[in-house]
Amino acid sequence: MSQLSAWDHPEPLALDTAPLPEYGSGSLADLLPTVAAGMGVPGMTATIPELTAADRVCVLLIDGLGWEQLRAHADEAPFLTSLLGTSRGGTGRPLTAGYPATTAVSLASVGTGLPPGLHGLPGYAVRNPATGELMNQLRWQPYTDPRAWQPYPTVFELAHRAGVHAAQVTSPIFEHTPLTRIALSGGSFHGRLSGEERMDLAAEQLAAGDRSLVYTYYSELDGAGHRYGVASDTWRGQLMYVDRLAQRLAEQLPPRSALYVTADHGMVDVPFDDEHRIDVDTDWELRAGVALLGGEGRARHVYAVPGAEGDVLTVWREVLGEQFWVASRDEAIAAGWFGPRVDERVYARLGDVVAAAHDDVLIIASEREPKESALVGNHGSMTPAEQLVPLLEVRS
Repeated sequence: MSQLSAWDHPEPLALDTAPLPEYGSGSLADLLPTVAAGMGVPGMTATIPELTAADRVCVLLIDGLGWEQLRAHADEAPFLTSLLGTSRGGTGRPLTAGYPATTAVSLASVGTGLPPGLHGLPGYAVRNPATGELMNQLRWQPYTDPRAWQPYPTVFELAHRAGVHAAQVTSPIFEHTPLTRIALSGGSFHGRLSGEERMDLAAEQLAAGDRSLVYTYYSELDGAGHRYGVASDTWRGQLMYVDRLAQRLAEQLPPRSALYVTADHGMVDVPFDDEHRIDVDTDWELRAGVALLGGEGRARHVYAVPGAEGDVLTVWREVLGEQFWVASRDEAIAAGWFGPRVDERVYARLGDVVAAAHDDVLIIASEREPKESALVGNHGSMTPAEQLVPLLEVRS
């Protein structure tokens, strides 16, 4: 009888076994403050001790280029692979993305130099306490005032004020988006369609000032991973192209420059079966007491009907606790998932229950989120495949 009971109610994962991001010493949020401090920007602190200051710095962020995925594909990325030993100031170690490991969160962490608990973008989709609705922070829908949502200045803005030549070189479609405004604005924006044009112009912008801070971005690797998976020929083809782009930029660096190649998250391919994809829309037990389902498949924010918070936590922990770290809002905050501190304005954006995947599983919602539920490659949680990102370095 005791064996059956243990089978029915397995011991949930202990929250202290979740591998926390290296906030304050080796996370994406620490990169630009360290770079800007080396340029003498007031108020910036060098929190990644391994990095050496440079007068001109370019950050090339490749969406979806996880550390583990790069190391597993040396043949497709010979140039980037040759730089693995330079990562994080020559230590050969990666950075961590921050939680959740997803694009909107990571770009805000990069641009503001703040962890999610402060910049206030703590997930793919979170509740807006002012309206009670879910807000998609990547697409910024439904619209809310960007500066009310994220009031802190970006590092690019602070650098520009301090006389540093700051520039962003990316796709023209991002020029006027709210996410760009609150995370990456400051200095000049330069829209270019092709990857080659972006690399060439990034090098030009780097040379345009005695002190320069340039950001450039490539998104299609992530798209290939989501649609076809990181085991696909399409993803590998994109990685080959990204490798050539990075080398093209590295070969054009002006004097006194540092190029950092990094990413916003890694990715995990999740099989299409009921064991690996748990569908909330067809599971009455997980739906009970849930008013809103936020986040994404591997990093869920669960908003309970008022008064049902404890019951929802109990059920989610009992049903999912072997495969997910399942925490209450206060437990996740106390554990430091969103950084050392959570602003008061951010507190209610977090789920009453927060679930982070440990195994190669998803919590999908086939009816409410049909497109997201059909993705092959996914990310968001704290596993190494999602959290670890490179910080490859080239100097001139």
